Amino acid sequence: VQLVESGGGSQQPGGSLRLSCKASGFTADLNGIGWFRRTERKVREGVACISMKDASTYYADFVQDRFTISRDNVENTVYLQMNNLKSDDTAVYFCVADSIVQPTMTATICDDLPDYGFWGQGTQVTVSS
Repeated sequence: VQLVESGGGSQQPGGSLRLSCKASGFTADLNGIGWFRRTERKVREGVACISMKDASTYYADFVQDRFTISRDNVENTVYLQMNNLKSDDTAVYFCVADSIVQPTMTATICDDLPDYGFWGQGTQVTVSS
């Protein structure tokens, strides 16, 4: 399994970026995918997760109404649309994928993805004026 993130870069506060995570290899069972970030202080934070089964989502409170996670099952790709970016969003963003049993994404399932899932290499997002 390989996860490749793209779409990172630099933006001013208030700007937008769209991250992509493309999965390849044996992806049939990878039905839970999430975005996590590692901040400049090396803190790992869960950002958003999506179920590839029913498209249900979970978002961290700090990205509600600013970020949107979506999926394209045909392309095996998950997107993270990030709007109204803030300096606190500066981080390396990672895509993580794993097999989940129940079809609906929850906070607990999202939190558990990094422990056993496959990780991408990360993409840097920098927000500054």
